[in-house]
Amino acid sequence: MQQVAVSVLGEEKLLSELGAPLPLDRLVAGNGAWEIEIGFGKGRYLLQRAAAAGSRRFLGIEMAGPYYRLARRRMERRALDNVVLIRGEALYCLAAVLPVGFATVVHVYFPDPWPKLRHHKRRLFDPETVDLVLGLLRPGGRLDFATDHLDYGQVVCRLLDSHPLTAVSVLRGLWEDGARTNYEAKYEAERRPILRLRVDWQPAGCSHGLHPEGLQGVLAATSIRTEEEEAAE
Repeated sequence: MQQVAVSVLGEEKLLSELGAPLPLDRLVAGNGAWEIEIGFGKGRYLLQRAAAAGSRRFLGIEMAGPYYRLARRRMERRALDNVVLIRGEALYCLAAVLPVGFATVVHVYFPDPWPKLRHHKRRLFDPETVDLVLGLLRPGGRLDFATDHLDYGQVVCRLLDSHPLTAVSVLRGLWEDGARTNYEAKYEAERRPILRLRVDWQPAGCSHGLHPEGLQGVLAATSIRTEEEEAAE
């Protein structure tokens, strides 16, 4: 597996040098709210948001090395000191690298739908992985999602809508700030149908925070007693 790399303005380190979960408050100064983009591609939206909202802090995850390096160069040219870029596999970063419940907004735009049945477990939104994505959010946080693969989008919509801690809205038309990625701008020009979802996290209390379908994949172990302990009863 490729080593996880972490970049801030003027510096790049490996995860092994920083430890996990990442010490985000040491990487980026200030106390502004965090926004995350999972799969930031060439960095168009992430860096635009960081430049426009300087009081906020931004983190992006991208597995493709060329895209990560391009976004890093753009971050340096724009002197954006409120950005953390991570090169790594998204589910690994969500499960083992990032802290839980620290983000106000999570952005996911046009993720790989992995259409073949045998590849479904690689999807970012799956019953057993959806809580890794939603678990990044603070109570009252928000997920923005878009895809042009409508069949996959309907799967994601159903999955999110059946979560006990979400309220899902389907957006009609573009986001309030227009097309957010190069793909979205291209698909809008081509008039390709796009499904956009806005998901509010934890609108009401609940006894647990896991997706009910994902619970089937959770392993629970009872205590193991020795033969001596059993004989003593």
